[in-house]
Amino acid sequence: MSAGTLLRRVAAVRTTDGAVLHAVVEGSDDAPVTLVLAHGWTLAQAAWDDVAELLTPRVAAGELRLIRYDQRGHGRSTWRSPTHPRYAAEVAELSIDQLGADLGELLDQLAPTGPLVLAGHSMGGMTIMCLAAARPELFGDRVRGVALVSTSAGDLAPAGTTPAERLQLKLAPGMVTVAIGGARALERMRRLLPPTHPRHQKLVRELLYGADATDEMVVAGAEIMHASTVRAFAAFYPALGEHDKRQELQALTSVPVEILVGESDELTPKRHSHQLAQALPDATLQIIPRTGHMLPQERAALVAEAIERLLVTATADQAAA
Repeated sequence: MSAGTLLRRVAAVRTTDGAVLHAVVEGSDDAPVTLVLAHGWTLAQAAWDDVAELLTPRVAAGELRLIRYDQRGHGRSTWRSPTHPRYAAEVAELSIDQLGADLGELLDQLAPTGPLVLAGHSMGGMTIMCLAAARPELFGDRVRGVALVSTSAGDLAPAGTTPAERLQLKLAPGMVTVAIGGARALERMRRLLPPTHPRHQKLVRELLYGADATDEMVVAGAEIMHASTVRAFAAFYPALGEHDKRQELQALTSVPVEILVGESDELTPKRHSHQLAQALPDATLQIIPRTGHMLPQERAALVAEAIERLLVTATADQAAA
């Protein structure tokens, strides 16, 4: 590959339960390190576009192989195969652990050798934690660095200490059933309030973005989320509340970790990143002012810089070996 030439291919990763993960692979197979980016809930690999663009010169120079993929049920990735014996039970069984297993299968198929750096935003960061808990042998050997962006190791569910929280916990399973059963009606309602509508943008901005976010960022994020299905929203909601890897982060202590969170993040507030930093005392923690939950958009350069530090360390370790 000549300098400046960007190799790009689309890959389909079939999991053991028949789900098909849509992935995009950029760069040479013999690049010294592979970076895998995992996106968040109701998003898709496009949520990483701004960061990926900043890393493109490394890819074109042959210094980096970049893999982005859609988590199951998101983007172009599918759910469990309809012919799988337990297809009908997938919603009830969905867990972030399953997403960690998916990531492991993706690595086995698309990056079976060589150093790796993993970066996860929100649910994507939780996915990496689940992989680390299930397959700790990968970390320190294959996986040489991890970026955890706007994410949490657990404690996301309402505590149930107030009447409102107790009601939310009680209604959550029913909300999932109703949302899935009424998906068509809900989709029609969503079409009446598209991402271009000012009310839609106002809601997304207030929930997900910080004070410095541009209108272009908000619209781009709203469009990615709007393309997601009601089923993805409903099916993963309880899984996020059940996610808890606070006592299973040991594998991450063996690799450099960058933790980033927005000062005004409403979905995974900074206390979650503080908890991660306490569990991973050698990690680097950045709390970024005037920034919300969508760090890969809002502060793409800062996220890319953190990832590049991990890439440098990963390749330096390889050269030393």
